[in-house]
Amino acid sequence: MIFKRNICKTIICAALLALSCASLFAQEKVIVGAARFDKYKKLLKNKRVALAANATSIIVDADGGAVHDLDFLLSKKINVVKVFAPEHGFRGKGEAGETIANDVDPKTGVPIYSIYGKSLRPSPELLADVDVFVYDIQDVGARFYTYISAMHYIMEACAQNDIPLVIFDRPNPNIDCVAGPIRDERYKSYVSLDPIPAIYGMTAGELARMINGQEWLEGGAKCKLTVIPVKNYTRTTRYVLPVPPSPNLPSHRAVRFYPFLCLFEATVVSEGRGTEEPFSAIGYPDESFGQYVFTPRDIPGMATNPKHEGKPCYGLDLTGEPLYADGGIFTLRHFIAFAKKFGGAKNMVDQKAGLARLWGNDKLIEQIDGGMSEEEIRETWLPDVEKFLRDRKPYLLYK
Repeated sequence: MIFKRNICKTIICAALLALSCASLFAQEKVIVGAARFDKYKKLLKNKRVALAANATSIIVDADGGAVHDLDFLLSKKINVVKVFAPEHGFRGKGEAGETIANDVDPKTGVPIYSIYGKSLRPSPELLADVDVFVYDIQDVGARFYTYISAMHYIMEACAQNDIPLVIFDRPNPNIDCVAGPIRDERYKSYVSLDPIPAIYGMTAGELARMINGQEWLEGGAKCKLTVIPVKNYTRTTRYVLPVPPSPNLPSHRAVRFYPFLCLFEATVVSEGRGTEEPFSAIGYPDESFGQYVFTPRDIPGMATNPKHEGKPCYGLDLTGEPLYADGGIFTLRHFIAFAKKFGGAKNMVDQKAGLARLWGNDKLIEQIDGGMSEEEIRETWLPDVEKFLRDRKPYLLYK
């Protein structure tokens, strides 16, 4: 079995090795699904359209200018009757976990309905005047990033109300990595809704196809799904997001490091929220934890009452770490190293249930405190990853 697993890991790393060699500038211009109007105009013309969108739902033109999906569709005479906004809101200014209220877009007058507040999915009443639903929100490839949970619930609502769903696909900036255990059913939550690895290496469109095909929607339902794929995109394309996907992922570095630093959110260690470089540093108010110092503070729109606000945190500056590596850059080494400084992960983690929801099971603390190395912990999830890679093959859209 160990021999088989080593072969599997070699194949995975070899397949992903091209990513570290590919040049962002050697690629043809990546064209997101939303920009490919000729591919979907017949699906939307003369229909009442609902749009799930936020600040990432933009089309960048050849000159670097950007137009929002809502403005673009209206300019094409598409009848967008309402917008549904996920976590962080329609303009992407809400903080993590902040309740999003219903609103009206001041520019277009189109009503905006929250699907991150009292309700996490569009109600049948709000869909009564909708003929087709469009989803276009930038994902970052981590199971606990809630935009894919919003997509899942939209798929269920469309299936239950017999409404076709069109997904404008976008690149996944962390598509080079598949890591972590499959989510245990006991820890199903809004931050771990589908049974996929913590880092799953698929675009939102590919994942939606898998959700449909694997019958993960409530009652095994399937929605009428159409994915408008990204043009000039492969699994080795390095893609830098044109706008931050949420307030605390303001840089490409934060987007790349988020999948492994997010686990610190369930601990007493600061992951840099409350600084200008969140998810680029980790620290704790104790000088023995490292030489790098940062002080979290209240930053409107990014961090209200951040962890250890006003206290110097000592730890690691990660801005010098590489952004790409063979097989992706997901790592547990920082989490394990800080756990040792606390005399055990059980002393560092202050939200055990929260960590289990993020990680997908409740084994991580026990594994670390039992002395397992990062490689040994990886071995425990490798069978999950092997099965997932087999199961996802029919749903992939990009080479």
